[in-house]
Amino acid sequence: MAKKQTVFECQHCGFTSSKWLGKCPGCGAWDSLVELSAQQQETLRQTAAAPAGKAKARPIRNIEQTDVERFSSDDAELDMVLGGGVVPGSLTLIGGSPGVGKSTLLLKIASNIARGGRNTLYVTGEESEGQVKLRADRLGADAENLYLLSEIRLEQLLAELAHRDYECLIVDSIQTLYSEAVTSAPGSVTQVRQITFELMRVAKEKSIAVFIIGHITKEGSIAGPRVLEHMVDTVLYFEGDSSRELRILRGFKNRFGPTSEIGVFEMRNEGLVSAKDIGSRFFDKNRAQSGSALTVVMEGSRPIILEVQALVSDAHSPNPKRQATGFDNNRLNMLLALLERKLELPLNSYDVFINITGGIKITETAADLAVLAAIISSFRDRAVSKETVFIGEVSLVGDIREVFQLDTRLRELSMHGITKALVARKPQQNHGVKCYTVDEVTKLIEWM
Repeated sequence: MAKKQTVFECQHCGFTSSKWLGKCPGCGAWDSLVELSAQQQETLRQTAAAPAGKAKARPIRNIEQTDVERFSSDDAELDMVLGGGVVPGSLTLIGGSPGVGKSTLLLKIASNIARGGRNTLYVTGEESEGQVKLRADRLGADAENLYLLSEIRLEQLLAELAHRDYECLIVDSIQTLYSEAVTSAPGSVTQVRQITFELMRVAKEKSIAVFIIGHITKEGSIAGPRVLEHMVDTVLYFEGDSSRELRILRGFKNRFGPTSEIGVFEMRNEGLVSAKDIGSRFFDKNRAQSGSALTVVMEGSRPIILEVQALVSDAHSPNPKRQATGFDNNRLNMLLALLERKLELPLNSYDVFINITGGIKITETAADLAVLAAIISSFRDRAVSKETVFIGEVSLVGDIREVFQLDTRLRELSMHGITKALVARKPQQNHGVKCYTVDEVTKLIEWM
């Protein structure tokens, strides 16, 4: 008689083991491994096995390029993040914290696509049809070709897709669906993997653009196995505080376009709409205050003027606090050490706090010079002119390095009436902004 094979699977990351472990080696979660039944093990083997084929390798020069067709979602910000529009047959995963506006945005997008004459199916497993209808009336999402299905069974969803020709499908959310072929509970790793595999198959076979809403964990990642993000074509994350009106949609993976673009939305009574005139939403140039400096960062192809705020106060403990919101904390420590070494500022006895206004997280180094200016301004309690912008990367040896797309940044400054900029090297073109060269950190003190 064959020995029974036991398989334990982590309900957080999908790691499998032949024996139970208290701590998952894959993600570090405690008490997350659950034993799979024989049916669940068979489903796991089927979804993990690659389909056999007789394909032969061909020279890349003999392969014709496939043009990606797109259609507009009638939302400029979403189209920008997707790379120019919605791709038929694509599978897009959207994650974000509760209340950030995922369902509101996708219901509005579903209505926009339906108004364009495309049959669109909105599947909800978290709300009743009446609740979705109430929100649709508030958003004005009552297009004729928009269909609503309140269902959590995958088989019923597939039957509806076979009943009518749809060009767009929105699932809210992937954790609420379950397949009757899998015995585990909805939201488990096995269920999410199987359902995503089926949705991907249907999307490719019928050229249906599928949008999936995914819950996120307390760590900020999408709940479910990591393979979920590998299976889909596009992964988008909603950022922003639910108490603020601005939301940021950022792309982390896109097989049909760049991942560096962001979309900025504004929460209004009629739902999430594309924010207009966002260039002046993240800074205030009316009043100069100590501890504030302006910079320009590139989010994809879009320059955004941001205000860097710093607060330097006396430390009340032997270990001064170093805290940054929207800026890398390790890089902040590096810049503070550089100020102590090059400018001999006694920051080791002060608490230092950095904040980037608007809820944007800076991922490039062009804001280093502005961070230094804000810290020095707060330390000396001396305001910096709002007509001056600081653009430059700071190295460990104290040099100021030039940044890419400087001309694009300066054009954005000129559009908002800013007349001065501190840069590492003067640009070749004149954009109406007077540029001053600062190649060392020690020369920055002359402007403070």
